[in-house]
Amino acid sequence: MRCMSVVSSVLVPYTSYLRVYEPLAAFAEPERSHWARYARRGDLPTAQDELRRSLADLTSTPPVGVPVHESGDAFVAELDGVVCVCPWRTRLRGWLALEELEGMFPANVLDLVLPAVVRGQAAADHQRWQRRHPDARPWIRTTVWQVPVRWFVLFGDEEREYRPADEEERPVLRYRTPMVEARRRLARALRTLRENVPEGLLTEGLVDVGRWLEEFHPHSLVELDYGGLVHALPAERLAGDRSAADVAEGLTALRAGDEGGAAEAYARLAERWRAVRDRQFTN
Repeated sequence: MRCMSVVSSVLVPYTSYLRVYEPLAAFAEPERSHWARYARRGDLPTAQDELRRSLADLTSTPPVGVPVHESGDAFVAELDGVVCVCPWRTRLRGWLALEELEGMFPANVLDLVLPAVVRGQAAADHQRWQRRHPDARPWIRTTVWQVPVRWFVLFGDEEREYRPADEEERPVLRYRTPMVEARRRLARALRTLRENVPEGLLTEGLVDVGRWLEEFHPHSLVELDYGGLVHALPAERLAGDRSAADVAEGLTALRAGDEGGAAEAYARLAERWRAVRDRQFTN
């Protein structure tokens, strides 16, 4: 497997990503031909380019909460020699992000960033669009200042890829796995949790991720990318981060009835990510 990308020059916020890359066969025409031509380009944009464009919209006057037109860009990768693409779908993700913001902040705070009239117009646009595209779903999930535990469940430590920074390349920390492996690990983790612990947020989160993964082609590629988080952490901490291994160890301990071992693995994971989240409040 290899990623086709170029390096962008300006760093923007600390976002991590869970992405699905689908084979070209998963797309109907004319979209399939569009992505086939797109994948042959030599100047493919990166996640930093995508985020920078979004931030540029928010700093305009008036701010643009959701792009007027859907993006025609995608991330491109190969899985066993098959070209796979992960469409950005920036407009759809913008609508979904606005819905989440409504529940996270009071209206007077939101008004400082996106005026009520802008949010209202975006919501109306989304409703009209949904009536024409009732089954639409994003290929990318994002979060800031963390990687959710449920995302690590999908990957094995052997799929971890870490490249430290050098004079030309920025650091990279990511995991990639075939869809069949991601679904298998998720199903096994759900069984383990349901048999050993009360229903909770982790179980609910895994169910949500599982439903999302079921929407995609079975020969897809699933990727967890630390994205901008690599710029918030020192190199030695990135090199020593084995979060997927800690999650797997905890689940193995649960299956064996070793509650102490499971608690120890979870404590390592929780402390690691608590330290990361604390950085958002430092100068």
